[in-house]
Amino acid sequence: MKKTLATGILLLCSLVLRLPGDLVLGADLQKQLTQESTLEKVLKRGTLRVGMSTFVPWAMKDKTGKLIGFEIDVATRLARDMGVGVEFIPTKWAGIIPALLTGKFDVIIGGMGILPKRHLKVNFSIPYDYTGMSMVANQQLAQGFTRLEDFNRQEVVIAVRLGSTAATAAKKSLPNATLRQFDDESQAYQEAINGKAHAVVGSAPTSAFYAIKYPDRLFLPLKETFTKEPIGIAVRKGDFDTLTFFNNWVRFVEVEGWLQERKHYWFETRDWESRVK
Repeated sequence: MKKTLATGILLLCSLVLRLPGDLVLGADLQKQLTQESTLEKVLKRGTLRVGMSTFVPWAMKDKTGKLIGFEIDVATRLARDMGVGVEFIPTKWAGIIPALLTGKFDVIIGGMGILPKRHLKVNFSIPYDYTGMSMVANQQLAQGFTRLEDFNRQEVVIAVRLGSTAATAAKKSLPNATLRQFDDESQAYQEAINGKAHAVVGSAPTSAFYAIKYPDRLFLPLKETFTKEPIGIAVRKGDFDTLTFFNNWVRFVEVEGWLQERKHYWFETRDWESRVK
């Protein structure tokens, strides 16, 4: 009994003696993690590098060649609130996550849906937006089509952007249709405009914009979106500080009403069209 008690006391003493050293090691590790975070690197560099892809009205070029759109506003405001500049790095959608992982840019702010498959490779902030899949169809090829089931046939050609959630949604909701995938979303819509595809599946409200722009060739067969998905800021894994900052930033601009104001401008009005025509 005495031996057991003595052993216990010796063990406790050794733990107490080791404690200051462990605290130092813990502090050093915390300092190292902070220094290696994307947030710290961006602040030191003075520039937030943003990976994105162009698609209306999230990101597009105005008459002068300057990038504008909802995602551009989000990234610009985020950088401003961090006290740094912003650099946009256009990247093909199919390779945008690998480009983030290799350090080509710091974050992805490009209407990226928070999907379990993507979450295995990157971390996401809390949603700053929600979108859904909609469809615009060719007037002649899809004449009389009014339901999603009408497009779920092998002879029906559906155009989508490669690597997008639209492609995932089309495969799931229209498994029997023939899918054609394109690197650029505008190419997918051009297929429907030219009568080479029955329809295009894409994030709302882009389909509605194309239907209004080409009323003699395109129409909206569905009244509402057929999916709903959250949109988040994508960052590399293992970066707690950066993710925490982004989450709190989203909460702040949401409560402030800024996000709602920007969403209304880009998605519920056409006031911006004169800037791109």
